[in-house]
Amino acid sequence: MHSMHDFGQLHALDICSARADTRSVTIDVPHLSEAWTGHQRGSTEYRRLLAALFCAGVATFAQLYSPQSVLPLIASDLHTGAANAALVVSAATAGLAVGVIPWSMVADRIGRVRAMSLSVTAATVLGLVVPFAPSYELLLAGRFLEGLLVGGVPAIAIAYLSEEIHLDHAARAAGMYVAGTTVGGLLGRLVAGPIGEAAGWRIGVLAVAALCGLGALGFVRLAPKPLGYDPSHSHRAGGVLHKLAANLRSPRQLALFAQAFLLMGGFVAMYNFLGFRLAAAPFHLPQTLVSLVFLAYLAGTWASSRAGAESTRFGRKRVLLASIATMIVGVAITLSDNVFVVLAGLVIGTAGFFGAHAIASGWTGREATVGKAQASSLYNLFYYGGSSVIGWFGGVVFDAAGWTAVTVTIVGLAGVAAALALVLLRRD
Repeated sequence: MHSMHDFGQLHALDICSARADTRSVTIDVPHLSEAWTGHQRGSTEYRRLLAALFCAGVATFAQLYSPQSVLPLIASDLHTGAANAALVVSAATAGLAVGVIPWSMVADRIGRVRAMSLSVTAATVLGLVVPFAPSYELLLAGRFLEGLLVGGVPAIAIAYLSEEIHLDHAARAAGMYVAGTTVGGLLGRLVAGPIGEAAGWRIGVLAVAALCGLGALGFVRLAPKPLGYDPSHSHRAGGVLHKLAANLRSPRQLALFAQAFLLMGGFVAMYNFLGFRLAAAPFHLPQTLVSLVFLAYLAGTWASSRAGAESTRFGRKRVLLASIATMIVGVAITLSDNVFVVLAGLVIGTAGFFGAHAIASGWTGREATVGKAQASSLYNLFYYGGSSVIGWFGGVVFDAAGWTAVTVTIVGLAGVAAALALVLLRRD
């Protein structure tokens, strides 16, 4: 969630199908026929929409994950263990997980742009206040609410661009949004870490929220008027629940949702607690250097687009299993006591995770026979649910038995994900 990478070709078929579900409209624009085909690449509206989605991605994911790079500082300041500190991240991703399906229903009623604008603006305003919560409990409650509010962006973004951009260019547009999420996630961590070390973690997180304000403003100002969806044709809640249930009854979809939950959970646990390990013996790295390990995220941007290209050659299932295996190898390498070997393992593990996530997320929409938007929402629900639950549980393991136990936990979860994929997913 993340997410955070170039889906590229992966969303092309998904978006094609989503477009088929979308009701064509004419909203007081006489020259638009029923067959609204979307903005063409090169047009002013196309460029504005891509820039708007990039801004939304940055604004969302920078504030969602900014505390991750200052977790050791939070633990020290609040006199708590790694698991309790990690709840500051998990509370926000739990809020996002809870929010994605309601936000998709809100967007059906009030329109995509209005819903996304409301989501990103409200979350950013709250983000400016939350770091100064006077108690740990209020901090967690504020972060949960922040996640709930920000959930409108990932819940709606792909549906929005699938309706507004011509199908030939939709995958490229999805890539731009995902690039924004990557940059946002990275920026939030890189800014919060050094500022947090110099001025305290609260100021570090506040600085990121201020940057998100600029991103939110960019989205609101740039997003062109939507032409591909008429909110008056909103789907009834009963229809939405039927589509959710249909996806939850499919063993193949459940296997894909399990990939999201298990792999994302393990991935977030790796990044949550590696910082604690690198700040302690034998490494003793300062917080500013620890925050730089998040540059390994860039391996995810490369790997997700690479996975998309390879899936057309070898099939989704093979690439998914190879990506999980890569993640397992990378995580195992982080057991080394050589800092450069640990960082190499982190890069390999990151590439493996993002490759697997890119395949699974694109496959979810392709696999859905009904309710493609709901399938995507469910994937997000499991993805951020895993981030919250396993991201916290990894801290319980770390506090009890150290980094080796965390590594064994992540490898075990990835092994379960691979077994489910092997048994339940047919070759594609």
